[in-house]
Parts: sequence; structure tokens; C-alpha cells
Amino acid sequence: MNTDGPHISVLGREVAEVLALQPGETVVDGTFGAGGYSRAFLAAGPAHVIGIDRDPTAVARGRALEAEHPGRFTMLHGCFGDMAGLLAAHGIGGVDGVALDLGVSSMQFDEAARGFSFREDGPLDMRMGGSGRSAADLVNETAEDDLANLIYDYGEERASRRIARFIVAARDEAPVTRTRQLADIVARAIGRGAERDRIHPATRTFQALRIAVNDELGELDRGLAAAEQVLRPGGRLAVVSFHSLEDRAVKRFLQQRAGAEGGPSRHAPVRAGGRAPSFDLLFRGAVKPTDEEIRVNPRSRSARLRAARRTAAPAWAASEEGRR
Repeated sequence: MNTDGPHISVLGREVAEVLALQPGETVVDGTFGAGGYSRAFLAAGPAHVIGIDRDPTAVARGRALEAEHPGRFTMLHGCFGDMAGLLAAHGIGGVDGVALDLGVSSMQFDEAARGFSFREDGPLDMRMGGSGRSAADLVNETAEDDLANLIYDYGEERASRRIARFIVAARDEAPVTRTRQLADIVARAIGRGAERDRIHPATRTFQALRIAVNDELGELDRGLAAAEQVLRPGGRLAVVSFHSLEDRAVKRFLQQRAGAEGGPSRHAPVRAGGRAPSFDLLFRGAVKPTDEEIRVNPRSRSARLRAARRTAAPAWAASEEGRR
């Protein structure tokens, strides 16, 4: 979830328009982070807002928002991929909107101690929830071929094998434990003169490690399926992604669930596997940030919003996921 400041979320106006909350409805902010979406939803009218986040720091921020809006805001600690279980445990059987703002929040990104960025030196951590294997564990313990594949698959980095070779050579001398240390290794592997798209040479490697550490693509798949389960007929789903891997996964899911995969037109969708569509696409393609938003918040430049409305058709069974 990328934000510019504590309470302004990327494509926030567009997400609010998609969700179009009505009095008495319930909406899930599945990636609470700095609380930008949740505050916007609370300000829009008398809806009940439920925030979910795995980051203890974000949860503490959400507890304060609960105190500001008693009875209107509920903060849940957990992963958005588990939202169906989290909601059920609190007696909530269905909701009218789900918003997902993917990736790392600006507050996480800007805190050097979290290890998400090489702009300031910090421990090579990257764990959103604070538990499990860290990025340093992956860098120092993963076999060279596996590390190269990870960097290629999750970072779409063409120089992944050379980078992995340089990392292994460096860790043979001393463990790689700091963000700047890793960034320098990657820069030496690629060469600073080979910067592409005006980004730092280590950007794609850091993205790959972050995705692997937090199982972000697996979490996204689980979160989309969970949203399908908890949304009532007519409920809206809005998903903002920040890189092509996320956007492709969201696009694939929504097209499949809308029965639009391989259809001759949006007016004659194909019912995948004979299933009635569980979503209707709210618009074709993806909504991008305006030039003004990019000017104010350059991090928003890669954002893409996709959205759909839940139909009355049953959610796909978990056993059918393999047919995608």
C-alpha cells in the first residue's frame, strides 16, 4: 500500500467511487497500513469499516482509529488472505466492499529499520509481520541457482544469474546483513551505468526478496478468493497494484471470475468451466493515476486499479483453483 503522507492513499478518489459506499454498508480495508483508505471511507458516510493488517505497527495505529470512531471502525490483526476467517470470528458473515492496496506501505518503506529500502542503510529484514525468514536469511542461505530464479521470477530481473553469483561470492567472505551492503553488491554485478528506466540497479532484486519473504503473490491469490467469499451480491472489489506481477494476477482472476477469458466480447462472455460468473467487471482495463497525482506522489506512477461487482453466483470452490 503506497501512500503519500499518513492518510492519503494512491488512487483514493477512484477507489471511493468504485466502492460507492451507502449508509449501513460494511467495507473491508484489507491492507490498512497508514489508514488512508479507512479514514476516507469513514469520512464518506455512516458505513462500518473493518481494517486488516499483519503489521503490528499498523494494528496499533488502527486501535487508535477504533477509539476515534467507536462502533464504526474495527481493527483486525492478520493477513488479508485470511479475511473470511477473521470476519467470521467477529461474527461478520458478509460485506459490501473490499479494498486492497498491494505491496509495501510508504511508512514501512521509509523506516530504515524495516529493511525494505536501500535509500537508508538498515538491517536486511523486509518482514511485514515481523516473523518468519528475513531477506537476510534468504540471501545467505539460498542456493545460487534458486536465488537467481527467485530474483528473475519475482523481480523480472534479466541479470538475475550474474546478481546471484555476485551475492554468493560476497557472502562467502562475510554474511550479507545490511540493505546498503546488498544494494552495492547488486550495483557491482549490473554496473551503475546499466541502470534501466532511471531506477537503481538493485530495485528489482529488492522487490523480488520482499515478495518472497512475505509470500505476497500467494497472499494476493488467497485474498482475492477470500473477497469472492465474503462479498454479498452487489458488493464491490477494488484492487490497486504497483507492479506487473500483481496486476497480471488481479487481471487474470477478475477475467476468469467474470467469465471473460477467451470470450468474443464483453457482451458474450464465456462461462469458464461451465460456472456462472461470480463477478462483473466494472470497467475494461485498469485505471491509472492522473498526472497531478504522479506529480504530488511519484511512487504512484506504476499504480493500476481494477474493480468488479459481485454477482449472486456461488464462489468458486477451492478445488477449482487449479483450473485457472
